[in-house]
Amino acid sequence: MRNTKIVFIGAASMSFGLSMLRDLFTGEELRGSTLVLVDTDHAALARMTDLARLLNAKLTAGLVIEQCTDRRAALSGAGFVINSTAIDRNRLWKLDWELPRKYGIRHTLGENGGPGGLMFTLRTLPLVFDIVRDIEELCPKALFINFSNPENRIIHAIGKYTHVATLGLCHGIFMSHGDVAHMLGRRYEDIDVWGAGLNHSQCLMQIRDRVTGEDLYPLLRETEKAFDPTFMPLSRQVFRAFGHWMTCSDDHLGEYLPYGWEGGEHGYDFAGDERGRVWFADTIGKVLAGEAPPSDWLTPSGERGAAAIGGVLHDRKRMLESGIVPNRGAIPNLATDAAVEVPVIADAAGIHPVSLGPLPDAIAKLLSIQVNVQALAVEAAIRASKEIALQALLIDPVVNSASAAVKLLDELWEANRPYIRPCL
Repeated sequence: MRNTKIVFIGAASMSFGLSMLRDLFTGEELRGSTLVLVDTDHAALARMTDLARLLNAKLTAGLVIEQCTDRRAALSGAGFVINSTAIDRNRLWKLDWELPRKYGIRHTLGENGGPGGLMFTLRTLPLVFDIVRDIEELCPKALFINFSNPENRIIHAIGKYTHVATLGLCHGIFMSHGDVAHMLGRRYEDIDVWGAGLNHSQCLMQIRDRVTGEDLYPLLRETEKAFDPTFMPLSRQVFRAFGHWMTCSDDHLGEYLPYGWEGGEHGYDFAGDERGRVWFADTIGKVLAGEAPPSDWLTPSGERGAAAIGGVLHDRKRMLESGIVPNRGAIPNLATDAAVEVPVIADAAGIHPVSLGPLPDAIAKLLSIQVNVQALAVEAAIRASKEIALQALLIDPVVNSASAAVKLLDELWEANRPYIRPCL
């Protein structure tokens, strides 16, 4: 069996670190491979490395586990590079959420769209491009697998400005699969969905009975009319207007819409996240000390990172339900250089998007607005241009005031100044 070197940058991530470890160790495909965990937080890295070695042993997965704080030293000879990094995540994201509201901008999450999506792009792309330039030098044939947000903008930038093979992964398609099954009163595994569009805004092109192939859209349209009105009101309003279900939640979809706040303006639960981080570190400590079992950490998480690696490494021609990739015609009625989220096939030749054909015309026009916003945000980050950043805000449908855009950009730019720099 072939083996490889996998470098996981941001391995101490609470969001994706443990999920990735669970998936890497619960299959046979990566036996004999080397996993190098990389993070700048020495204590968190040591804790996650100890956990990785424990899970590797318990599951007899047979990987070689290493840790490193020097990214370049880790990357040499890698076949796969996983990215799950974030810069001062909660503090800066909270600013992204609060400052626009101070100036009367109503938004839902502040992560992938609106002013927050712009600031995430401005501070994240320089770090991502540092990693990608190292890949070009030290392991140019490696596949870069990204979990960090804003996914669509990161993949767009890498596809446009580098030659690095890249795949973005998100569980949004699975969330919508579950929501649709819930509304239909069916088990998750009894229905099948196919989606295409943008990250956090895919159109479910097909919803079918997995056994009979029956088109379930007519039933969903009827069922939705009498379903609990408190369940996903924004997504259902869009569904009624456009005729297709859009991923993946009211707050994520709402980031791209001027009326997105009508589905709720609660934002991200920062306090809950901080409590979760304390709990996570404490739980890992107890597991490592033998004071608590690893519970469901010995089963797959449902993410698709390890499946993508195994598909490429062993030429499985494996279908993945969804991946963010450069468009290049996969969705013919969206811009060629956009990043899109479609089904993909992973084999020895890399990652291949599966085209489901053109999007319904109205949905393509809706998503094209966001494609243009994202394209300008990427240019602003690539060039560290405040002028282009303002333009990106002024074409964003979430922004309802030019004077507010200028003021909030001044404040957020200053807060993010240490991280904003040209990428080329």
